[in-house]
Amino acid sequence: MEFKEVTLVIRRQQNSTAGYDSFPVKVTPGLTVLEALILIQENQDPTLSFRYSCRGAVCGACAMMINNEIKLACRTQIRYLNAAKVKVEPLPNLPVIKDLVVEMTEFWEKYKYVKPWLQPKDEHPATERLMDEKLRVKLDPYANCILCASCYGACPVPARSGTRSFLGPAALARNFRFYADSREGGRFERLERVNSMDGLWGCDTVFKCVDFCPKDVRPTHGIVNSRKKLITGKLLRK
Repeated sequence: MEFKEVTLVIRRQQNSTAGYDSFPVKVTPGLTVLEALILIQENQDPTLSFRYSCRGAVCGACAMMINNEIKLACRTQIRYLNAAKVKVEPLPNLPVIKDLVVEMTEFWEKYKYVKPWLQPKDEHPATERLMDEKLRVKLDPYANCILCASCYGACPVPARSGTRSFLGPAALARNFRFYADSREGGRFERLERVNSMDGLWGCDTVFKCVDFCPKDVRPTHGIVNSRKKLITGKLLRK
């Protein structure tokens, strides 16, 4: 059933005050949730706050909860939600600054902790550092991460009391991406850096991060593979 008009039920929050406001929106062909939010801001409530940038599922800024599922608002068309009411809420597991805008510092600090950059074996190679094509194909899915924090919002671990220090799927997946890179100089040290309950061993392996990643990155696979490599490496060193 197609709706000519839907109601966006948006969670509003400023400081400690939170609640829901409803806004009617006319459905036009191709209308996305992000476009609907922009229309509401322009024509109904200029105080509505949300993030967006590229509008093309590249920057990841508009990740949020839409009808109880984490999605990118810019590529979620309202007609395909097939609902008269569309509930829009901020990304879970991160503090809310205002309305749909969350504080990302926690996410970025954890991402920074894994040193998400190549630490090459040789400082000044005679030629460029090449990667085997088969390995490149293997690592491509991890390189596709747009750091939208959808996986972090979907993860059940940060949601639990006492586990807020868990690094999260995005950071651990990126750590595996560089561990598996043949040009990386500190491979085993990378695994040791996340060898803790805040790192590799804190993951519940319930694949929520995989389910909600808009770019088909599979953080859980990287975490499980890292665990295996860590155990194997320790056995080989004995």
